[in-house]
This record gives sequence, C-alpha cells and structure tokens, in this order.
Amino acid sequence: MSAADTQHELHGVRMLAPVPRGTAPALDDDDAKAPAWVPSRDEIDDATRALLARAATLQQLLWAERRRALLFVLQGRDASGKDGVVRRVFNALHPAGLHLRSFGAPEGEELRHHFLWRVTAALPEFGSVGVWNRSHYEDILVPRVHGTLPTSEWDPRHERIEAFEAELAEAGIVLVKCFLHISRDEQAERFRERATDPAKHWKLQASDFRDRAKWDAFTDAYREIMRRCASHTPWYVVPADRKSARDYLVAQLLVHHLERLDPQPPPADQSLVAQAIAL
Repeated sequence: MSAADTQHELHGVRMLAPVPRGTAPALDDDDAKAPAWVPSRDEIDDATRALLARAATLQQLLWAERRRALLFVLQGRDASGKDGVVRRVFNALHPAGLHLRSFGAPEGEELRHHFLWRVTAALPEFGSVGVWNRSHYEDILVPRVHGTLPTSEWDPRHERIEAFEAELAEAGIVLVKCFLHISRDEQAERFRERATDPAKHWKLQASDFRDRAKWDAFTDAYREIMRRCASHTPWYVVPADRKSARDYLVAQLLVHHLERLDPQPPPADQSLVAQAIAL
C-alpha cells in the first residue's frame, strides 16, 4: 500500500482524499453522489455515532492540551447542509470546547475593515474545535459572481487568503476546508421540501434563487478557489446529496484531523491522583 493510500484511510476504512493541490475538481452532479464505499443506510448511523464518540474523547484531550486549535470551514451552495452538519456532527462535541460562527453578507462595522478582519476576530482559542458556516471565501464568491466589486479588488484576495492561511498554520491552527457539494436536482428538491413545510418557509430567501440562476458561475468560482487557495490547507469535496453520507464523511474528517494532532494533556499531579484514589 502506498503512502498516499494510507493517508486516505481511517482505521482501515476508506475516507475522502483532499483535492490535489493546484488542481480544480469537476464539481459536476456525479461528484455529489455518495461514494460506493460509504456504509449502507442500515449501517451508517452506527458508524457515524462511533466516529463522534471518538471525536468527543479526542476533543477533551485537545481542550486539556490548550496549545493548538482545529478549524473546520464549511462552504457550499444554499441547502447543501451546512447547518445540518453543525447539528448532527459538531454538536456531538462538548460545547465548552466548540466555537461556532456563521458569516452572512458583511455589514456595518465589518464593511469598515479589511475583508479578513471579521474572520480573524472569530478564530477559535487554543484547545477548541472551531466551525465556520461560510467564511472568508464568501468575499471572493459574491463579488466575483454578482459583480459587486471590480476584478482588481476581488481577484487579489486569493493570494491574501493564501497568506492568511499560512499564518494560521504557523500559529498552530489547523484548517480543514470542506465544500458540501449537492447536485442541481437535489437543491431543487430541498427547496420544494421547504416550500411544503410552513415551519421551514423562513429558510427560503430571495438570494437562494438569485444564486441558483448563476449555478455555473458559482461552480467556476469554487473551482478557481480550490485551485488557487490550497498551498497550505487543501480542500475536501464532500458529496452531500445523501445527508447521512455527508455527515459520516465529515465525521471521518473530524476524527482523522484530531488524531493527526494527537493532543497530549499536561502531566497529572500525582498527589491529587493519590488523594482521589484514597477517597
């Protein structure tokens, strides 16, 4: 077995491989389907629960160590399941060591600062697992696709983000970038589901349909981002048409990266250990 093959297994089970650096994935509808090696529908819930139990144990060690942080960036089209991944994967972690942040369109004070200002302020503290629902990449995607800024302003942001992510790596913040990829048909089905459930009507936004009309433009923008912004932290394309498979694959990535950190808590005070045993 090659080193590359080993890198993309977790305890002998296949897992997602990162997008090769300097390349752009197709991001076609077939890429949104769950891989054949993902557990069956009868097995996947138990497999995901086992992964999340392991992740919770590792998170406690990371919190005790307090020297590094793990930061997941969740990008994806509307209805790709960013909120769902937060609920069904990351909420399995202890809230004291979980740092969640969502980013919408910049407004107010955010517009009076450099585009990286708001994300810099939202970095997780050492010992934490951070999760960003959308991120600094929105500040390339929206200006590029909707023409809110000239190319001379948004295009250099690729290089600025590369430098920013290099600084994070040097500082001990491990970044994991996930693109939750759904097909056009699956997005339409999820929009229809929201339309038929009054409790979900609030989720339907005019911007959802505005962005859907520019599907190909967003695909091109994401492909360019993945090609140009991966020198320090690669991208993972997470097939998201099947929700249970999406959650399983993200749970795998969470465990994989926590195990690579191999957090080591400080040595125990043996006098306190002795006192506890003597109780």
